Amino acid sequence: MNDALPAPSIFFQRAVVAGVGLIGGSVALGLRERGLAGHIIGLDASAATLREAEALGVIDEVRPRAGEWLHDADLVVLAAPMRALAPLAAEMAPYLSPSTLVTDVGSVKGGIAAELQALGVRQFVPGHPMAGSERGGVTHARASLLENAVWVLTPTEHTPLTALTRVRSLVEALGAAPVVMPPEAHDSLVATISHLPYLASLALTHMVARDERLSLLAAGGFRDLTRVASGDPRMSRDMVVENRVALREALGRFRTQLERLERDLDDPEELLAAAHEGKRTRDSLPVVRRSLLPLRHDLVVAVPDRPNQIGAVTQALGEAGVNIKDIEVLAIREDGGSLRLGLETPEDAQKAAAILQQEGYEVRRRGAG
Repeated sequence: MNDALPAPSIFFQRAVVAGVGLIGGSVALGLRERGLAGHIIGLDASAATLREAEALGVIDEVRPRAGEWLHDADLVVLAAPMRALAPLAAEMAPYLSPSTLVTDVGSVKGGIAAELQALGVRQFVPGHPMAGSERGGVTHARASLLENAVWVLTPTEHTPLTALTRVRSLVEALGAAPVVMPPEAHDSLVATISHLPYLASLALTHMVARDERLSLLAAGGFRDLTRVASGDPRMSRDMVVENRVALREALGRFRTQLERLERDLDDPEELLAAAHEGKRTRDSLPVVRRSLLPLRHDLVVAVPDRPNQIGAVTQALGEAGVNIKDIEVLAIREDGGSLRLGLETPEDAQKAAAILQQEGYEVRRRGAG
């Protein structure tokens, strides 16, 4: 993980996180744990959320609404749900100093920059950390959620270069990897890799809901494939609706692929070729890569169905000084399951494999990337 101390130029005396949920809370914790802010203020319409965030030590001060106090903010992170972002910015804009650095974490970028430009917020850099969990709320916030995550920044022709540079440095100091691209490109990409899978998960879960026999047979593979359907329904709805133009285009391409696979049912060799292509693509996308980060090297470790097996594996590697960059439970069955471990270098993977094999675990490599 990136434990380097931040440069003084990206220290913020007063930082405001507007929307203290999973991502906003994780940003606040990252600011605190990495010494990036002297005082962290949480702004949220929910008094219960603010009390919880303060009790957990996520923020230093609670504010239920915008006001003159915002004039002293050095940094504002807009972390409200998608449909609330623009109204929240409109509420805050009259009180912000012209020098306040503002960014957001919304999952759709097409309109937010223009909306803040119209509000007179000049030091604004649109952003989207590609991180999250099906478990929402500040209770599940953690600074490590942002580490090694791709954090897309989508400046426009109105974005000051100095503001972009500062937000990019902030993202790096939080342990994430900044990637800069136009807003339209971002929205098209996330429509395919994030929003389309959500709709596909909904479709599959609806099929199961309408036939209880299917639910009896839905095992680990089905649960893995439909995991994103467990996210917050309202936030997920807002996400896909905001990006509906790009999402409709992605849905069209998805239908084309499904129709092709349907035709291939009558041609086993073509279907086998499609299966090989799918396997190659899936195997080249370990979770730790977060789609755009440097390649990792994976090990798959078979574990018996006994208590504390994850702890035993991580302890053995930790005592040997091997840093696990990512860990994923791949399967849970009556006779055991398996873990995917993401290592940074081939040497780390080789060392980890030798240690675990010595401990009696069955280990196989799953290729770099």
